[in-house]
Amino acid sequence: MPSKIYTDDWVKSARRMIRAEMAADAKWYISNRKGSVQLEVRDGGKYQSRVLNYEWSEKGLYEAARRIIVIYKNFYSEIGQQSLAKSCDVTEAISSKGNIDYDQLIKDFRAYCPTASDATFEKCYIPVLNHAKRLFTSKKKPVDGSELMVKSLEQWKHGGRMWNIQRRAISKFLEWAVIRGKLSNVYAPVRILSNNAEKSIGYALEDDQILQLIASEKSKQWQYAYQLLAVYGLRPIELKHLVVKKGVHGKELWCMYRKSMGGTKGQKTEPRQLAPLLVEDGKGLINWNLLERVEKKEELPSFGDVVSGGIGKHLSRSKTWQKFKKDAIDLGEEIKPYSFRHRFAKVAHARSVQLNLTLKDISFVMGHTTEVHQQNYGRFIPKGTFNKFAKQLVA
Repeated sequence: MPSKIYTDDWVKSARRMIRAEMAADAKWYISNRKGSVQLEVRDGGKYQSRVLNYEWSEKGLYEAARRIIVIYKNFYSEIGQQSLAKSCDVTEAISSKGNIDYDQLIKDFRAYCPTASDATFEKCYIPVLNHAKRLFTSKKKPVDGSELMVKSLEQWKHGGRMWNIQRRAISKFLEWAVIRGKLSNVYAPVRILSNNAEKSIGYALEDDQILQLIASEKSKQWQYAYQLLAVYGLRPIELKHLVVKKGVHGKELWCMYRKSMGGTKGQKTEPRQLAPLLVEDGKGLINWNLLERVEKKEELPSFGDVVSGGIGKHLSRSKTWQKFKKDAIDLGEEIKPYSFRHRFAKVAHARSVQLNLTLKDISFVMGHTTEVHQQNYGRFIPKGTFNKFAKQLVA
């Protein structure tokens, strides 16, 4: 969000708060309009503005910032249809409503999650949504989204797997409800970290480890899954969304899965063509003919409702995987199903000179922005610094 020049720190702070939730090139501005907060938007060559009912003051601008974030998300949703007036009206409508039918609200939200099976919704959504419902209807109703999320998650171990699953569920529900004007914007979800811990470092599997894992796996279906994950750097869920298309230069393997874009709120990634980074043994690159096998619809294993969880559960039974887990712990890293994807990123950068790959090329093929790639895989990007020191060894 580009800034207009103001010297007050509280204005800069509010702008940073808003900018953090928007795309880097978003042309959304705030200004002082006769003592009130004015919101201006320049999108697609069209200018729109709206004076919001917030005083141009430190307190008023802080309250307006939370509302503006909700307006922004609504604006780019199917509801807002890029109309600032409509987005402002929808996100303000809740303030004039009386009692809310939370049972109906949960039913409406269920319809918004068609990809989740009934079993998944019952296990991963209903527990925290029911807890939130009890909080909403209690005498001491949570005052904002932060308090609501913290109290809704109290029954699970902080930072544990189920806590994280329920945290994502309540966050998705609150964002859906607030953007659609079904709940006040004060209940917009907030980011809650696990025990304020630093983000774990993902372990990248080596090619010889992948070969060991495949050799120790009796199931042909699981071997096939490991091969796809490693060669194409797939997210676990993407195994269910692979198709073969006819391209200009022949057949192409595509992933049709769409996920939320890292760093760009309210938008999803587009389906993408995949590119292979073949696993290498001592003799050279191995071609498992994966595109042809996908085209023939070779059967994959049953992963369960949560693909990553199903893969992780299966791998946890492998003695070979447990050995790799100890190696990862010794390095202070975490091994998980995404370690196949980490391998792809590491190898892509290792072969970047040989294959003439740029950072943009690698990010594009992996299905995320360069910013997200640098944040998650920056440690694999060759810096060249240590090559300078290595020259003394061959001098």
